[in-house]
Amino acid sequence: MVNPTRGVLYPARLPEFHRLPATGAARESVVWFWIPEWDIEPGRSSRQEIVGYPALNLVVEPGAVTLSGATTRATHRDLRGTGWAVGALLRPAAVAALIDDPVAVVDEERMLDEPELLALVTSAMRSGEGHRERAVVDFSRWIAERVGPLDAAARQANALVDVLLGDDAASSVEEAALRLAVSVRTLQRLAHRHVGLSPAAMIRRRRLQDAAQQLRADPGVDLATLAAEFGYADHAHLTRDFRAVLGIAPSAYRADARR
Repeated sequence: MVNPTRGVLYPARLPEFHRLPATGAARESVVWFWIPEWDIEPGRSSRQEIVGYPALNLVVEPGAVTLSGATTRATHRDLRGTGWAVGALLRPAAVAALIDDPVAVVDEERMLDEPELLALVTSAMRSGEGHRERAVVDFSRWIAERVGPLDAAARQANALVDVLLGDDAASSVEEAALRLAVSVRTLQRLAHRHVGLSPAAMIRRRRLQDAAQQLRADPGVDLATLAAEFGYADHAHLTRDFRAVLGIAPSAYRADARR
């Protein structure tokens, strides 16, 4: 199971935030649903910074349905006023039902014309006590109907992500291919079709998320030790990865996360 805190760079700065499991058949299409709700006083904002999972998200918020592609860098959003969102972190099996080419939305967002989904989730979120659970049930039912029964390719794509991002994840593309009993080329095609990133990029993202999480949990950890623990060649390699994706060195991130 993917760690639910991985990817959030500064968890203490989140507004009210919930992660709920998918229901019914949608469990094969959605890792989890994430629901932030905020009410920020006038003149102020709350910046949320994320180094996202190598996956797509289908997001409903007031007035819009958006498909967000996998990302290659840290992203942020400044929250203002009062609002909410209901996002589905998609498993690869769901992607083909929503977009033909996930590479086209890497580091991008695409507005979708899905009035039924928008109406269902909006009505649930405005329904009072238990609104989050109702939104997840309705969203789950909608996506299960859209995706339909999984074929062998969709199940294989889900297995790809389990091997690359789950517990006891593979440390290399070759190891992942061996576990799935496919060629490296087949592994690459699966990732390209269902995620939009290469398997190597997915491994690097998981490694960076885990390193950032460990820095938050244990700010006193030696950076060379941290680099070795998560498979980096050395401290310099860890620093390059942090700078490339987060824009800051691990030492600076550790100081920021303490605040």
